[in-house]
Amino acid sequence: MSLADDIIVHLRSMANPANAAGMARYGIKSDNTLGVSMPVLRTMAKSYRRNHELALALWDSGIHEARILASLVDDPKKVTPEQMDRWTASFDSWDICDQVVSNLWETTPYAFEKAVEWVRREEEFVKRAGFVLMARLVVGARNIPEGARIEVFFAEIEHGAADSRNYVKKAVNWALRQIGKRSFELNRRAIAVAEKISRSHNPAARWVASDALRELRSPAVQARLQARIR
Repeated sequence: MSLADDIIVHLRSMANPANAAGMARYGIKSDNTLGVSMPVLRTMAKSYRRNHELALALWDSGIHEARILASLVDDPKKVTPEQMDRWTASFDSWDICDQVVSNLWETTPYAFEKAVEWVRREEEFVKRAGFVLMARLVVGARNIPEGARIEVFFAEIEHGAADSRNYVKKAVNWALRQIGKRSFELNRRAIAVAEKISRSHNPAARWVASDALRELRSPAVQARLQARIR
């Protein structure tokens, strides 16, 4: 058997139907889901870092946990745009979407371009992936896109806020809040964008705006941002 086959046998040996059922209650499909926890997967991944061929084989198994493990062990330097499109097109839950974006896509050289490309797509989890990727790109100071790129993000957020699908609108909201918490200037800009969105007649857009404004204007966020400019 191949290494991927050995790992899949090991994953199956740790299957926990009760956990899988619990995951289903949170919108994670139970098909091909074993119920293996994230701490276990992260521990397993430590032994197989930067193994691109293994990642591809694990992904092709179709098993939920094997796919998350694939995102943890892949080598971002060997990831191609075609691979990103292929994997993202097969996302079937918010969980696999967010894990792959956070574990792998954000560290690739194509992250900005794919974020903008995917938020313009109609498939629910492809679109979510684009907005989650935007949020992740501004989490760390080293990843903050500059100038015109941030303005592209804001423009796409304005447009995407009208999408009423739960997994999309929550990702739009997440992206807007993350940008607005990075710096005092970006906070002001994000608040202005949220205020503009709040004037929409679209219920989803108004929810995105009101929830974002609640956090971005909060005393806790404002205090943290003020401390950074002193």
